[in-house]
Amino acid sequence: MELISVLHMKGGIGDSSYASNSLVGNKVISMTRPIIEEAVSNLCRNATIPEKLCIADLGCASGPNAFLAVLGIMKAVDKIRKQGGFQSPEFQVYLNDLPGNDFNTLFRDLPQFQESMKEQLGLDFGPCFFTGVPGSFYCRLFLSKTLHFVHSSYCLQWLSQVPQLEEVNKGNIYIATTSPPSVISAYHQQFQKDFTAFLQCRSEEMVKGGRMVLTILGRKSDDPTSKECCHIWELLSMALTDMVSQGLIEEKRLDEFNIPHYNPSPGEVKQVVENEGSFSIDRLDASQVNWDVYENDGAYNITKCIRSVAESLLANQFGHAVMDKLFQRYLEIIADTISKETTQFFSVIVTVTKSALRLQEVAHFGILNHQQSANVESSSSGVKNLLSEFNDADEDLNEKDHIDDYILDPDNQVYENVLSDGEGDEEAAHRGEYLSDDEADKEPQLPGTTNINFSI
Repeated sequence: MELISVLHMKGGIGDSSYASNSLVGNKVISMTRPIIEEAVSNLCRNATIPEKLCIADLGCASGPNAFLAVLGIMKAVDKIRKQGGFQSPEFQVYLNDLPGNDFNTLFRDLPQFQESMKEQLGLDFGPCFFTGVPGSFYCRLFLSKTLHFVHSSYCLQWLSQVPQLEEVNKGNIYIATTSPPSVISAYHQQFQKDFTAFLQCRSEEMVKGGRMVLTILGRKSDDPTSKECCHIWELLSMALTDMVSQGLIEEKRLDEFNIPHYNPSPGEVKQVVENEGSFSIDRLDASQVNWDVYENDGAYNITKCIRSVAESLLANQFGHAVMDKLFQRYLEIIADTISKETTQFFSVIVTVTKSALRLQEVAHFGILNHQQSANVESSSSGVKNLLSEFNDADEDLNEKDHIDDYILDPDNQVYENVLSDGEGDEEAAHRGEYLSDDEADKEPQLPGTTNINFSI
């Protein structure tokens, strides 16, 4: 299956569209608002704002959520430049998703967003230029050394392809407690490969000192088969199995189907970032949000949400004709489940900075420096001398202080979670209304969300 041509959220603005069923994503983006603001503040430290600021939102989908993070980034920049009395930079905003994404709906919403942005930020803000970028973020998408800020929310759990499985994942469409160990290993390896490729591509595209805030649908447990990450797919497997027993789906077709999806733990995310070496971790956070974020008809809305996300894959494998019956059965299973237990999605949020040198490069030259100099008193002072020497070789090296901190503290502090409930009335956002800061501050706590302390 050519995943890039099949996977996409349900387009349009109808009742079954992703735009109308993305309240969970809205809550998650709102909860990360303080983290985005902090990352922007660090990017513009000492009130140093680039004249031209390039922002990329990767996996933007369509609907109002596509602009929420962009608005938060722009507000944070505007606050800093007003405090310093500076002129607004020009903004280039790239909105990326796979080619099957509904870019038409996305850009039909753009004029309304631009008007709201002018009202909130003033006529002296910008100008802002928006560009759609279709393609996989596991490949290069942008010119070298052009991006200052990259955001992605609930996208990196999607893999570039279904893992190559040595054994049949019988009765499952994702990792489960009954999955063979080789299946679990294959999923983990595919995530490592894909996330590494993502970081390598962004490393080429980002300026030194650029920031990324990445929110990934993950898990808090070290166990990749834990209920907290697999349950939503296990219930869908149950519905598909019922369809097989009714003769509506061939068993062989079910055995051949696996979701290209992996929910990493914070430790797994941290490990890949450190092993790839192009970015330093500024903070690692975790939060959780209830499946049932709706006040009424929770099971019905959860089912519509999952359908808007996964139907393209399911219809490609099993045919469009059975989709209504499949999701009717799924609705019944979801309703029964949430009536008996509390179900939650778990998010891993990592903020990283593009390093001037890859950690492996510094380590390599640090060894040479140590071998050639008998006067190196410690590895820390050796690295400082090394970085000084590299200033002559790399005239763009303006992040020395940051690199010093990274090398001297290679473990990187992992922040405890201090997430607030964030910005916005989710219902207002789904009406295409974007709240001002004053309005957002008046909003009550979002129901169904929990912020947790986390460290590794």
